[in-house]
Amino acid sequence: MASDNSEDIAGVKAALEAVLMVVDEPVSEEQLAAVTAVPVAVIREQLHELAREYDGYTREGGTVPVRGFELRQLAGGWRVYSRAAYAEIVSQFVVDGQTARLTQAALETLAVIAYRQPVSRARVSAIRGVNVDSVVRTLAQRGLIEEVGTDPVSGAFLYRTTAYFLERLGMGSVDELPQIAPHLPGLENLQDFDDSHF
Repeated sequence: MASDNSEDIAGVKAALEAVLMVVDEPVSEEQLAAVTAVPVAVIREQLHELAREYDGYTREGGTVPVRGFELRQLAGGWRVYSRAAYAEIVSQFVVDGQTARLTQAALETLAVIAYRQPVSRARVSAIRGVNVDSVVRTLAQRGLIEEVGTDPVSGAFLYRTTAYFLERLGMGSVDELPQIAPHLPGLENLQDFDDSHF
């Protein structure tokens, strides 16, 4: 009976690996449980076991060579990533167009949206002091922000950051963003700023 159980567990791990190799964004334990027809608790245990294996640890407490990839839990789900130690090699392989950096204007706009979300383009423009329409379109096309409804007063579209944004920053939620007040003396009460005219 024990061998049947170990075969079942090996099958679950293999199924998880197969799915994790094809996802392009973190997948939740519930989604993996639904597709494999295995209880969430078992999926969670096996995901942690896979992560340990990829980091070079065996179930028996021994060690094996560390893999060139790792399994991380980010943005509400799990995904396989290349290991940071090999970032330079991976970046040399990746096509230049796929690793295009954001401009300073895009970074500033993204920061305003991240800290003030949900927020309208007009409000972002007022905070930055420039028109941000094209930058917002670019950020949306890259999947870093998304529309999240409309402002009940102005009817303007509201924007927020996406799970992909969190994934790229290695965060589980926007609550993990660093506090900006210590870096901007005099703006400790930024949240109290009356922006009703935006």
